[in-house]
Amino acid sequence: QVQLVESGGGLVQAGDSLRLSCVASGRTFSSRYTMGWFRQAPGKERNFVAAISWSVGSTYYADSVKGRFTISRDNAKNTVYLQMNSLKPEDTAVYFCGVRGTIVPTTTASEYDYWGQGTQVTVSS
Repeated sequence: QVQLVESGGGLVQAGDSLRLSCVASGRTFSSRYTMGWFRQAPGKERNFVAAISWSVGSTYYADSVKGRFTISRDNAKNTVYLQMNSLKPEDTAVYFCGVRGTIVPTTTASEYDYWGQGTQVTVSS
């Protein structure tokens, strides 16, 4: 079992920045896994935002956040971050951290094995 705990969400204005954190604990996949960030707005499905292959550090982004968001990891702290700059009202959603027990990244939420409880990000115009 893997536990994921997200933090860092909040209410900000358009153009502001936030940094989300996700701490992983419990069972580990050695270093051969992928961690991803997804977001879900009310009444909508969970959509891919960014992912990182833990061992290699390769990163992947949704087109809607490229150039504004940056995913990174701290191996020693078992933590993945999502730095979000130039936030827009359409970025408003609950942000979830997920982990997948393979280094092959995917943008499909159902292919991630464990999820955190989510953290709310609200961007006002």
